Amino acid sequence: MTTIVQKYGGTSIGTIDNIKSVAKRIIKRKKQGNNVVVVVSAMGKSTDNLINMAKEVTKEPCKRELDMLVSTGEQVTISLLSMTLKEMGYDSISLTGFQAGIVTNDIHTKAKISDIDIKKVNNYLNDGKIVVVAGFQGINNKGDITTLGRGGSDTTAVALAAKLNSSCEIYTDVDGVYSVDPRQYPNSKKLDYICYEEMLEMASLGANIMESRAVEIGQKYCVPIYVALSTSEKKGTYIKEFDNTMEEKVITGLTVSDDDLMVTINNIPYDNKNISLIFQKLAENSVNIDMISQTAPTNGYINVSFTAPEDSINLIKRLTESFKEKFKDINTEIQKDITKISVVGLGMRDVPGVAAKIFKIFSENNIEFKLVTTSEIRISYAINTEGKCSAVKLISEEFNL
Repeated sequence: MTTIVQKYGGTSIGTIDNIKSVAKRIIKRKKQGNNVVVVVSAMGKSTDNLINMAKEVTKEPCKRELDMLVSTGEQVTISLLSMTLKEMGYDSISLTGFQAGIVTNDIHTKAKISDIDIKKVNNYLNDGKIVVVAGFQGINNKGDITTLGRGGSDTTAVALAAKLNSSCEIYTDVDGVYSVDPRQYPNSKKLDYICYEEMLEMASLGANIMESRAVEIGQKYCVPIYVALSTSEKKGTYIKEFDNTMEEKVITGLTVSDDDLMVTINNIPYDNKNISLIFQKLAENSVNIDMISQTAPTNGYINVSFTAPEDSINLIKRLTESFKEKFKDINTEIQKDITKISVVGLGMRDVPGVAAKIFKIFSENNIEFKLVTTSEIRISYAINTEGKCSAVKLISEEFNL
């Protein structure tokens, strides 16, 4: 009997009526002769509401206690869905992350799955039950509940599918993966297929369809991932290894992120040890650096610019202020109206001139860019946010996205 893993996000199970609709979809797959494991998120905005409650108690909640709190959201969903399936005549059992055997490391609120003891899930499947698992959570070696961070339910689903040697179906509020977010470019095209490598780049660059860790696990264990709408049978998008059935485009997708800021530290004494010290301090404080640029030395000084998540602004301000103890002449500029636009495509490995075309677009349309980084299949630009709409439209038209 084939086993499939399905995942339903918060909006898909945001109300009791939605839960009943999801239960009918699950039963349909069960009737087709499949073993079914279902991973669910918390209902609607439950997680956000729980976090807001914690912040009413304290500005900086203890991360262990925060995990204890927010993990309850998924427990509500799994119990209600399991009850619904039973009411509809299908035996079901709900399992927390711990009960499903999901073991993580010790990093609260951003834990990573280290292993899954799949025995209990397999036993329930062998008994003919539909197994409903709480996404987003696990347990560490100390016995504490942990959560996996944003998109953690996707990660749970793909990891379970890897352990069960099954495919994974992600049902959400969008009908697949698009070349460009339709909210940014209404004429964007839905993709029938996308390879892991391209999807991983897009996920890490701001595409909110899939969490990057989930795609990494899918790629590592060759788990086919299907992304589709939870409320219809409209065809979705397959994420899988590249093969001859898939068209290799120069550019497959474009992503847009407004969640970054740009930091420029001026007048740093030119010495590799100084640059190392600055970035070491940022790393020690878990500031996630992305794009980096350094000027040529002038009179023994250099300037360094980098992008980082906007929500780390207060931490960055404290750290850069502390650098003045060692570097008395430095000053720091922080620019918040920054948008990161990235193009992704396997075809860039073999087709030159993509960057030249985009630079030409920027030049002809007075779109100012600040930083540029590249990889084998990706080019990212940090631009002024005021040029975002024009840049997205013009690049999408140029590469038929």
